[in-house]
Amino acid sequence: MRLLGRAPDVAPREPRAFLLTIAKGLLFDHFRRAALEQAYLSELMRLPEDEQPCPQYQQLILEDLKAIDRLLDKLSSRARMAFLLSRLDGLPHAQIAEQLGVSVPRVRQYLAQGMRQCYVALYGEPT
Repeated sequence: MRLLGRAPDVAPREPRAFLLTIAKGLLFDHFRRAALEQAYLSELMRLPEDEQPCPQYQQLILEDLKAIDRLLDKLSSRARMAFLLSRLDGLPHAQIAEQLGVSVPRVRQYLAQGMRQCYVALYGEPT
């Protein structure tokens, strides 16, 4: 789908290398999402049986997790990590900065990038 969205006059100089890069990216995405699914299922198994959501709800949660993963995949690895450390772990900016080896203002920039991605996902590109 991404290839169809490219300008028609933009052709890769090395088509085989280009296809190999695409294939590697697709495999990486597949395995990352499979690991995400496995982590979710592992955590789900820790819950007592009577607290586990029904299979239909489990599938909806899994689809949401994959959508969030695709959303955050548009961020750099550091911005993604900063966003997750802030939102999931609740770490303050100073701790995130220390953990990532960056300044606090840089962490704020990363978090703003993450929030922008969330905004775009919910409402589309700002006009």
